[in-house]
Amino acid sequence: MTGELRLLTIHAHPDDEASKGSATVAMYVDQGVAATLVCCTGGEEGDILNPAMDRPEVRENLNQVRRDELVEAADVLGYRSVHWLGYRDSGMPESEANVDSRSFAQAPLDEAVGRLVAIIRAERPHVVMTYGEDQQGYRHPDHLRVAEISGPAFDAAGDPGAFPDAGEPWQPLKMYYVTWSRNRITALHEKFGELDLESPYDDRWFSRPSNDDAITTRIQCAEYFDRRSKALLAHRTQVDPDSKFWFGLPDHHMADAYPWEDYVLARSLVDTDLPETDLFAGIA
Repeated sequence: MTGELRLLTIHAHPDDEASKGSATVAMYVDQGVAATLVCCTGGEEGDILNPAMDRPEVRENLNQVRRDELVEAADVLGYRSVHWLGYRDSGMPESEANVDSRSFAQAPLDEAVGRLVAIIRAERPHVVMTYGEDQQGYRHPDHLRVAEISGPAFDAAGDPGAFPDAGEPWQPLKMYYVTWSRNRITALHEKFGELDLESPYDDRWFSRPSNDDAITTRIQCAEYFDRRSKALLAHRTQVDPDSKFWFGLPDHHMADAYPWEDYVLARSLVDTDLPETDLFAGIA
């Protein structure tokens, strides 16, 4: 294929774009791929997890603070454009936020799909990165909602009869689910032990069902783990710089333990051989 390659990622909240697939995005941007970020909510219900940011002026303006953090992180990763889908953070099940009519969880499905279709048609990505339905480790309503709208939007974007007011049809060619493999968690846990450091991965991590058999694609992007860390640190309210989970292992040790980010190829309209080492395999 000749011409510019384009990647679109869909995330639920500010900070998700830094914690899921971010080193992959930074790598492709440096290779000349145009990357677009869609964030579905403003993250209004997120807790302030960094004690240094737990201040009245931050709490009073958390929505804008989190938006500003995302813009900074997106710049670190090299995103060309950022789109807000326009919904409020749904919070956790049975919370007051979850039944708010403005929330992503309460949005009519067709409306949310239509908004995403309009962005896909405007940005014309070849590859879409999103979340899958199998989220047994963390079933946040907004993450589940991302999964619910992504497949229908992928299909509808190329259908001239669907959402006729949402722009000229454009059909993406591949869709991936971002995931963390059990092999990754095990490798990092063992690296903590090897270095005589306390591991943040307790038994709860290893009691979750493994989805490693579904993984189709591993992207070696270890040289971009520093960009991932910088993007995470841009989310000052959500990411504690002293967190052992995020920063207990220096980037070079993390790269040594597990130099990949993992994906599940959910849909492909091109021929590709599995397992893959490139999200654009069959396209480029």
